[in-house]
Amino acid sequence: MGTVWMAAWYLATLVDRRISAITRKDAGALSLEWIVIAGIVFAAAVAAGIVFNNAISSETSKLP
Repeated sequence: MGTVWMAAWYLATLVDRRISAITRKDAGALSLEWIVIAGIVFAAAVAAGIVFNNAISSETSKLP
Protein backbone atom coordinates (compact mmCIF):
# COMPACT_ATOMS: atom_id res chain seq x y z
CA MET A 1 0.00 0.00 0.00
CA GLY A 2 2.98 2.33 0.52
CA THR A 3 3.82 2.28 -3.17
CA VAL A 4 0.31 3.38 -4.11
CA TRP A 5 0.46 6.29 -1.64
CA MET A 6 3.91 7.27 -2.87
CA ALA A 7 2.73 7.28 -6.49
CA ALA A 8 -0.36 9.31 -5.57
CA TRP A 9 1.78 11.81 -3.63
CA TYR A 10 4.18 12.12 -6.56
CA LEU A 11 1.36 12.75 -9.04
CA ALA A 12 -0.28 15.28 -6.72
CA THR A 13 3.03 17.11 -6.30
CA LEU A 14 3.61 17.07 -10.05
CA VAL A 15 0.16 18.52 -10.74
CA ASP A 16 0.67 21.16 -8.05
CA ARG A 17 3.98 22.26 -9.56
CA ARG A 18 2.51 22.45 -13.05
CA ILE A 19 -0.46 24.52 -11.86
CA SER A 20 1.75 26.88 -9.87
CA ALA A 21 4.08 27.28 -12.86
CA ILE A 22 1.15 28.23 -15.08
CA THR A 23 -0.49 30.64 -12.63
CA ARG A 24 2.65 32.54 -11.56
CA LYS A 25 2.70 36.16 -12.63
CA ASP A 26 6.38 36.13 -13.64
CA ALA A 27 6.35 32.81 -15.48
CA GLY A 28 8.47 33.01 -18.59
CA ALA A 29 9.86 36.44 -17.81
CA LEU A 30 13.44 37.04 -18.86
CA SER A 31 15.67 39.05 -16.61
CA LEU A 32 18.22 41.46 -17.97
CA GLU A 33 21.13 39.25 -16.98
CA TRP A 34 19.80 36.34 -19.09
CA ILE A 35 19.33 38.66 -22.07
CA VAL A 36 22.94 39.87 -21.69
CA ILE A 37 24.21 36.29 -21.40
CA ALA A 38 22.29 35.31 -24.53
CA GLY A 39 23.78 38.28 -26.39
CA ILE A 40 27.31 37.32 -25.35
CA VAL A 41 26.77 33.70 -26.40
CA PHE A 42 25.35 34.82 -29.74
CA ALA A 43 28.28 37.17 -30.37
CA ALA A 44 30.75 34.41 -29.51
CA ALA A 45 28.99 32.02 -31.89
CA VAL A 46 29.10 34.56 -34.71
CA ALA A 47 32.80 35.23 -34.08
CA ALA A 48 33.57 31.50 -34.01
CA GLY A 49 31.63 31.03 -37.23
CA ILE A 50 33.64 33.73 -38.97
CA VAL A 51 36.95 32.32 -37.73
CA PHE A 52 36.04 28.75 -38.72
CA ASN A 53 34.75 29.86 -42.11
CA ASN A 54 37.98 31.72 -42.83
CA ALA A 55 40.09 28.76 -41.68
CA ILE A 56 38.13 26.31 -43.81
CA SER A 57 38.30 28.61 -46.84
CA SER A 58 42.06 28.97 -46.53
CA GLU A 59 42.54 25.21 -46.20
CA THR A 60 40.28 24.41 -49.14
CA SER A 61 42.28 26.75 -51.35
CA LYS A 62 45.33 24.55 -50.71
CA LEU A 63 43.61 21.45 -52.10
CA PRO A 64 44.63 20.36 -55.61
